[in-house]
Amino acid sequence: MAEPGDHLFRREAGRMVAALTRLFGVHNLALAEDVVQDAFVRALQVWKQRGVPENPSAWLMATAKNRALDILRRERTARTYAPELGRLLESEWTLAPVVAEAFGESAIRDDQLRMMFSCCHPQLPEIAQVALVLNILCGFGVNEVAAAFLTGHAAMEKRIARGKKVLAGSKRLFDLSDERDLPQRLSAVQRALYLLFNEGYHGAHPELAVRADLCVEAMRLAELLLVHPITATPATKALVALMCLNAARMPARVDATGNLSALYEQDRRLWDRTLIAKGEALLDHSATGTTITEFHVEAGIASLHARATSLEDTSWPMIVSLYDTLMTIRPSPVVALSRAIAIAQHEGAERGLTEIHAIAEVERLAEYPFYFAALGELEHQRGNARVAREHFLNASAHARNPLERNFFERRAREVTG
Repeated sequence: MAEPGDHLFRREAGRMVAALTRLFGVHNLALAEDVVQDAFVRALQVWKQRGVPENPSAWLMATAKNRALDILRRERTARTYAPELGRLLESEWTLAPVVAEAFGESAIRDDQLRMMFSCCHPQLPEIAQVALVLNILCGFGVNEVAAAFLTGHAAMEKRIARGKKVLAGSKRLFDLSDERDLPQRLSAVQRALYLLFNEGYHGAHPELAVRADLCVEAMRLAELLLVHPITATPATKALVALMCLNAARMPARVDATGNLSALYEQDRRLWDRTLIAKGEALLDHSATGTTITEFHVEAGIASLHARATSLEDTSWPMIVSLYDTLMTIRPSPVVALSRAIAIAQHEGAERGLTEIHAIAEVERLAEYPFYFAALGELEHQRGNARVAREHFLNASAHARNPLERNFFERRAREVTG
């Protein structure tokens, strides 16, 4: 008998928690999570005997809804619930209709959005916002969230607990009609989803498939922003375009033998043309605003890579120009490194090395393996095999996972023939 797997849990858990939190109030988030867990325990028991129903999602939703009704009827005098629903939850005449409405598809979609905005509370640091999104809206356990950020279980558990305590102080989900706070929260939500996607895209743990799940979840939540007219801004469209264009290249990032592939090695026939077309269309639609964001610029760079038939066919002058723009919008040593690599592709290894050595705050790249890998590639192009090998071995020493380590060690062997 097939049991409900991680995919089903992650897909439904966030939807169920969002609907229940609307009813119970954010201060009763733990109660909402308990109801979701109870629904899955019940599913394991019943489905083992009767088999998985034709529509397991609907079964889980109905179970959670019935459990919510029981709790509201039994404990409505013992605790306070969502303040905006007020006496609607106190009367038997209105209780069942309100609960049924909360579990409607459009209501759940809106509540997931409101929960996302609630998780991106301005009092929380970015990593805590992303951790809450993963834990509450994506159904990831503490261990999985900790693995996504390469931190310990205890540290992540405390971070999530502190985040939930901040949420509890608001008592209600964020109101999307709040014109005063919406722009700041939307910017935080976009940034959190951007970081969430990048954690998955650049993680590449061979033993932790959660990395691919991070990209999927980031794209799923970003699509929710596109559905709502208030949150479907040009910046949101550019963000989703960036995710689509980068995700399109994921099938070629690991070769048939399980090794990480550099851009110049990738079989571009494996790139997902449907995702590329969607990303290009969204990027076009994102040009309707008056502000250019980092998402616009990065999506533009990803688009130029997606259009090129080879590394040599890539429009490197345009990519360098876009990196110049990105350095004015959101400067960082990593962006400067990417710019230097693009310059090297356009003007040669010598010029690229000059740009790398000129990076401000280059010490911040001391633990970044691709900094040493870039030095190795450019020294190899200059014919300095011994120096290149040392750089690749240094990159290997700073590798964040076995895939990266194997790739750098392979390059160290290759450059010395």
